[in-house]
Amino acid sequence: MIRTESVADVTEETFEEEVLGSALPVLVQFTADWCGPCRQLGPVLGEIARQEAGRIRVVQLDVDRNPGVTVRFGVMATPTLMVFRAGEPVKSMVGARPKRKLLQELEDVLAAA
Repeated sequence: MIRTESVADVTEETFEEEVLGSALPVLVQFTADWCGPCRQLGPVLGEIARQEAGRIRVVQLDVDRNPGVTVRFGVMATPTLMVFRAGEPVKSMVGARPKRKLLQELEDVLAAA
């Protein structure tokens, strides 16, 4: 799996606790080793994870190794970014984007945290 500093890996076994049970909102990147845009997004997510550490948690889930979670949340493309709050998905975005645009799209989530 693509490793990104400050971004934790979650699996089907840890998803419930790490994402759905988190006190903070969680941004999940549904990713895959073969996904070029996922690689581009890695450094952006790492920066956001460090910059917004007290307001949002950033994790990644490999779609090939964790098909159950991928199907459960209807993920059809990579990268898909999904924000979970209080155990529920509250926002979904598909495709890579620059940091500034992603932060704009996360403004409502970050403001509430």
